Amino acid sequence: MSRVILVAGTGSPAGRAVVRRFTELGDTVVAVSRSGGDGALAVDLQDATAVRELAERVGAEHGRVDGIVHLVGGWRGSKTFADTSLEDWELLHGLLVRTLQNVSLAFEPLLRASENGRFVIVSAKAAQAPTRTNAAYAAAKAAAEAWTLSLADALKGTSSAAAILVITALVHDGMRAANPDKQYKGFTDVDDLARAVTALWDQDPAAVNGQRIDLTA
Repeated sequence: MSRVILVAGTGSPAGRAVVRRFTELGDTVVAVSRSGGDGALAVDLQDATAVRELAERVGAEHGRVDGIVHLVGGWRGSKTFADTSLEDWELLHGLLVRTLQNVSLAFEPLLRASENGRFVIVSAKAAQAPTRTNAAYAAAKAAAEAWTLSLADALKGTSSAAAILVITALVHDGMRAANPDKQYKGFTDVDDLARAVTALWDQDPAAVNGQRIDLTA
């Protein structure tokens, strides 16, 4: 049976890679981005009302969600700790935390209705090893991880699971073409990320739930 997969943040190379992977596997993909385009629904995921309306629409059309891949991202850094801008924190909190909160709260009931559901975020090594130049980013990623682990606790004993995929940074063919001499050591290719996402369904939910899976190893 075809799975129903919501991919949030499909305007990025990672989002497009994940959509492509699920589509190749024959799944029904609900693509969402802030601006829409390329078949994606235009939804501002920082708007709780808009996200609830999206969940109601998906529930009416499909009755469940078998996967939510949350790829809404952003990055801001600073030269020193004292130079950290709290405006950057506000921006990253909205992108990395608020969108996650809205989506998980609205879609958790539909995820519970799945016979084999997964909720996935992509985090970064920075969440566990903050530096003086990435305080806002690391704090937002750490908050996103904590929120996802809370969701994982809520899903214990169900047929669904929430997991965290950890990277250092992502790379795609466009980056390689623009900088052919750069090695991108330690980066995760977006196609490898997509394969790692879909592989989560090959494992028992209890084995996946609440796990931080390091893709840099």
